[in-house]
Amino acid sequence: QVQLVESGGGLVQAGGSLRLSCAASGRTFSTYAMGWFRQAPGKEREFVAAISENGEVAYYAASVKGRFTISRDNAKNTVYLQMNSLKPEDTAVYYCAATQEGVASISYAYAYWGQGTQVTVSS
Repeated sequence: QVQLVESGGGLVQAGGSLRLSCAASGRTFSTYAMGWFRQAPGKEREFVAAISENGEVAYYAASVKGRFTISRDNAKNTVYLQMNSLKPEDTAVYYCAATQEGVASISYAYAYWGQGTQVTVSS
């Protein structure tokens, strides 16, 4: 089992940047593929990015590709989401999630979820 804690959210102007972090407990972090999802008010949770267990493979939603970068540091049990050129439509609660089913873009593949961190982008 793994517990996840996100941090790094906040309020930023359009065009700005934020880096989200997700710290995982336990000694088996490197056996989990990790994902970031987001949920805006009144909308369903959507996939943002995912990264494989060893960090060599990453997938992105079309809406963030070229602006966001997912990475991980297995020595620190942490996954990151660097968000650049932020837009008001990126405003949402961002969640990290962990799965041992392999890197995936579908939320039900992920067994473990953090509590989320709010990102607000002002225009």
